[in-house]
Amino acid sequence: MKISVLQNILAANNQIATQTRLTLAEHLIPAINLISSPGAGKTAILERTLEALQGKTACGIIEGDIATTLDSERLSRFGFPIVQINTEPFGGDCHLSASAIQQALTQLPLNQIQLLFIENVGNLVCPAEFDIGETAKVIVLSLPEGEDKPLKYPLAFREAKVCLLNKMDLQGPLKTNINRILDHIRRVNPNLPVLQISAATGEGLEAWLSWLTKIST
Repeated sequence: MKISVLQNILAANNQIATQTRLTLAEHLIPAINLISSPGAGKTAILERTLEALQGKTACGIIEGDIATTLDSERLSRFGFPIVQINTEPFGGDCHLSASAIQQALTQLPLNQIQLLFIENVGNLVCPAEFDIGETAKVIVLSLPEGEDKPLKYPLAFREAKVCLLNKMDLQGPLKTNINRILDHIRRVNPNLPVLQISAATGEGLEAWLSWLTKIST
């Protein structure tokens, strides 16, 4: 019974996601769905990204959290249109749904946007399961999370089009085995590109921006 209910939920969600994908395609807007554990650095990466894209690419942002507008407030200084989605009024969902994204799009000036960023709720489980009409899921994995996350949460890494390995500036103090992380990622998804970056220092940002350019053309 539970499996049947879940299948029905996903089917309904996917129908709306397909509609959203068509809407974004009509406006030629690639949509990047950022997923990660809480604290991996999605918002910090977005800050670096939006700063680099100011005056070059017209961006839109959909910000997802269970509660608060703290991340939206951090990103508002760049002047791009932002829509906040809080899931607490709907039971505190641990992911953004396709219907929430569809509604958020009605509040954005789609004719003026060239690239859409969706910062999902911090979670490596549900956001990987739910299609929200995005062009690509981008998974952020940070060094402090440990080397085993790709093995523990394989679907997120299978669904992603690129992995941002963040907080590389902490490699020395943490003594993280980068090769082990990369090996674990390859075991789950051999074709997943991994970009080693640091939102704190800007390391690797050019490779990330180059990837965004490719997916936007």
